[in-house]
Amino acid sequence: MKIIQTSILFSSALLFFSTQSIFCHANSKPKLVLQITVDQLRADLPNTVFDRLPEGGFKYLYNQGIVYQNAQHGHANTETVVGHTTLATGANPSEHGMIGNLWYDKELKRSIYNVEDYRYPLIGSGAGVDKNTEVDPTQAAASTDGRSPSAIISTTFSDELAMSTNGKAKIFGVSVKDRGAITMAGHAGKAFWFSKAKGQFVSSSYYYDEYPSWVNKWNSKEVYKSYANTSWQLTNDISTYIHGEEDDMPYETKFPGYGVVFPHNFGNADNKYFTTFLTLSPAGDEITLDFAKALFESEKLGLDNITDYLSISFSCTDYVGHVFGPSSLEAEDNLFKLDRTLADLIKFVDDKIGLDNVLIVLSADHGAPDVPERLKTIGVDAGYFDLDSVDTLSIQSVIEKKFKISEKVVSGYFHPYVYLDNEVIEKYNLDLDEVSRTLAKELQKQEGIAFAIPSIDLLEGKISRTKLTTSILNNYNPKRSGEIYIVTEPYWFVNDMDGLTVASHHGSPWKYDTSVPVIFAGNGLKKQTIYRTIQTTDVALTLSNYLNIKIPSGSSGEPLLEVLKKLK
Repeated sequence: MKIIQTSILFSSALLFFSTQSIFCHANSKPKLVLQITVDQLRADLPNTVFDRLPEGGFKYLYNQGIVYQNAQHGHANTETVVGHTTLATGANPSEHGMIGNLWYDKELKRSIYNVEDYRYPLIGSGAGVDKNTEVDPTQAAASTDGRSPSAIISTTFSDELAMSTNGKAKIFGVSVKDRGAITMAGHAGKAFWFSKAKGQFVSSSYYYDEYPSWVNKWNSKEVYKSYANTSWQLTNDISTYIHGEEDDMPYETKFPGYGVVFPHNFGNADNKYFTTFLTLSPAGDEITLDFAKALFESEKLGLDNITDYLSISFSCTDYVGHVFGPSSLEAEDNLFKLDRTLADLIKFVDDKIGLDNVLIVLSADHGAPDVPERLKTIGVDAGYFDLDSVDTLSIQSVIEKKFKISEKVVSGYFHPYVYLDNEVIEKYNLDLDEVSRTLAKELQKQEGIAFAIPSIDLLEGKISRTKLTTSILNNYNPKRSGEIYIVTEPYWFVNDMDGLTVASHHGSPWKYDTSVPVIFAGNGLKKQTIYRTIQTTDVALTLSNYLNIKIPSGSSGEPLLEVLKKLK
């Protein structure tokens, strides 16, 4: 009897400690937070190919993660730096300050590129990113090749992680785009981005005095040259694609030597457009992942009990969407290639430290509209809005008639804001608010403009509060925003990017631009599908709560309880 009782007690003790061990393991802090951001991944796009995907990649995330089917950006200007910074800070642009890829500085009297900073030049000579601006013309607006996160007003999740660990957490951001890497790495992390001028990943003196040896070693391999004299070819038989019969469409952007039909040849590595072609294809994401793997191993991420952070922003879905449209054969095949890149990343991390030790969050900085020519075939009113078509003469005549002046009062349009010239307005002793309201009323008469909203009317509550006007208010920062916010009609957009004509362009407050995926996976999370609407500002706050650290300073989101339930 005593033997039996001892056996029962021993078994009970084993069960107790086993249960406690499982409980502690399931609720232990992750060794790594892996934040994946896919540039221009509209929420519905993975579903368009999902049934044709192999295991891993998207199927791992959607079948084993917590999937929020109705995630929205709550700000009106859905551009790259805005969405990335919102995901990083849990704040709206009104708080984090990154109101657009460009804004106008009235004191300097020039445009500002979001992460430019003359104080911190790129490391090494010839590493400028301005050589090929064809697929990212906003770069050309920067007055310097220096880069830093200094313009971000709020702290990021990664900043708070750094402070909570007294600087011991290893924090990195990687992307083809500088603004995709810098925003997520925050003020405390290290950022690397791809220089098309050199075919290398670069950084600025904000982060390093000189490159770590592993960066020099990776760059010396010249991985990009392995794509020389190869091409982007279809993953599957063309008959299996939804857009298989649409490989040559008149609205697709034609780059010399690259073409609009498969295969897209990369050509020789000496071609001045060679690295541009790589970013116009899934190759750019593959190169990004290769660098991220080298970073992971060299910096020994996730190998101790302090949670590290790695952000990888995959940019090529955005470039492909701009040039060919999000409902093109190229965009469809890019999703298959992106899926394999994600599968490769997930397997790599699993092999290195185990997915139970990794908290993964995937989202996007914005979505994108379909091409107007496609929408017209089903009867949707859509078109390209040409800023040059705005009747400036009629606007100026209104100014002359009402205010009795002939000088121009508009400094310029930097999407989505019209900026007024304060010096001219002060010179003639005009009322700034009255001028902005007068111009807005005239602008709203123009074809393609749905709303021209004076900032002062939003601030003074003279416009009814709707989801649309709230999103515009969420975008307003008094030191950087202009006097009038322009909203184009749904499916009408400016298809000119500083001289580059593109098939599709995001940046509106309409759902096709604001809807993005939000998925949490790994670290013992169980599959759930959530259909209520959430905001992208919820992501950073949830990460902070998950690690039980201070939330970012400007955060306005709500905690996602489904993710946090496992902590109870």
